[in-house]
Amino acid sequence: MLEVKHLVVNYRGLMAVDNISFCLLPGEIVGIIGPNGAGKSTLLRAILGLIPLEKGIVQFHSRTLSGQLKQVAYIPQRAQIDWDYPITVENVAMMARIRHTGLFCSYSRQSKLIVKNALERVGMWELKHRPIGELSGGQQQRVFLAQALAQEADLFLFDEPFVGVDKKTEAMLFEVFDELKSEGKILLVVGHELRETMREYDRFLLINKTLIADGTRQEVITATNIQKAYGDNVIFLQGNAKND
Repeated sequence: MLEVKHLVVNYRGLMAVDNISFCLLPGEIVGIIGPNGAGKSTLLRAILGLIPLEKGIVQFHSRTLSGQLKQVAYIPQRAQIDWDYPITVENVAMMARIRHTGLFCSYSRQSKLIVKNALERVGMWELKHRPIGELSGGQQQRVFLAQALAQEADLFLFDEPFVGVDKKTEAMLFEVFDELKSEGKILLVVGHELRETMREYDRFLLINKTLIADGTRQEVITATNIQKAYGDNVIFLQGNAKND
């Protein structure tokens, strides 16, 4: 399981994450939701050790996660990726195998097969020689999902993976998520516009700097919790929060 205990992050002089704790079990798809600036992306980066913690512990299978990053696949927001970098679809996916083969070692036949299978799984093998910058937003997200699959991880962290993708890619992403769930993987997904996709998640973490609610959709998406997270400038309507 993934255990996050009393996480505190002061980021650039501001309290970004304040005493957040939760536990995720194998075979769960968990969404992180909250308003803009709530610390959702910061929480993911803090879990990964990409930004320093002021306080807290992150453990995976009862051991410090920082020593097990080979078991973690992370897909950042699309805005954090340099799409002009001259690299092909296949090479993007192959980067997942570096921790398995070593930085300056040749990729094994097994690694090449794993990458091929991952790209085929997301429908991108036929475009393996295409520069990543020439793809559509949905195609780019599929390639990075293939990279995550090729890592053969047990813990998957996705930061707003559905931004800028088409409905076909969205459906394919959830199909792969369900397959990973059935394999006992843990998926933690920062959401943006959830709405009709809420049924795809097992649990939600509603945050705004601190953890406001943790549970099923019915337990988390309540008028009281939404008001705590978003303030008075939202309208609560049938389980959705909309800006007023």
